[in-house]
Amino acid sequence: MNRLDSLFQKKKNNILSIFTTAGYPKLNDTLPVVKALQEAGVDFIEIGIPFSDPLADGPVIQDSSTVAIENGMTLKLLLSQMEDIRKELTLPILLMGYINPVLQYGIENFAKKCSEVGVDGIIIPDLPMQEYLEDYKKVFDQYNLKNIFLVTPQTSDERIRFIDEHSNGFIYLVSSSSTTGKKTGIDGAEEYLSRIQKMNLKTPTVVGFNISSKESFQKATQYANGAIIGSAFVKAINNNKDIAAGVKSFVGAIR
Repeated sequence: MNRLDSLFQKKKNNILSIFTTAGYPKLNDTLPVVKALQEAGVDFIEIGIPFSDPLADGPVIQDSSTVAIENGMTLKLLLSQMEDIRKELTLPILLMGYINPVLQYGIENFAKKCSEVGVDGIIIPDLPMQEYLEDYKKVFDQYNLKNIFLVTPQTSDERIRFIDEHSNGFIYLVSSSSTTGKKTGIDGAEEYLSRIQKMNLKTPTVVGFNISSKESFQKATQYANGAIIGSAFVKAINNNKDIAAGVKSFVGAIR
């Protein structure tokens, strides 16, 4: 069974995910960060693949991507670094990135390598759903790789139902129309999140964008199974000399 499926079967509420940029703050920091996150008690991890033009990301994650690329991080290197990760990590791991590096790597090669190193799912914001269904779904299913779709406040109920029908893993509820980290908290998103909650979707939901504190995490999880924190965490580990202590402190403040 895919680790995401197992997680959502065992735990229905207050699921905490943390986003971290691969190769940030330093090239070889990714594995120490994710190990520290598991030890700190997060439920699943989202690793960002650095990209030169991350359209959905705000300045904090954009800057971390720039630093990671300058450090030498690539998709190929990240997957190589992850080859032995399952010797120590048991929680679900997702990769978040953009379609161009995946296409350069090769769709089937990418899915196969993800399966080999223990990646459970991917989030590709600029992969059109119809293109995924027609061209990529069969390959991802073959390698038991979940593809996570995003929903925004502008997404119609009809479209949400369609996404729910074709989703596995969870649906990513973008809390606002801004990029990541543009706002603090999710005030103003309650009506939108409540609308989706009342739809009683079959697929679990996780809120992302602008979750940055215990308060915003608790508010988001009133409407969804969990929430993802990204920019606030990336900012917190910048120039942190003791990664494990910094991660523990950050996660402790959320829980």
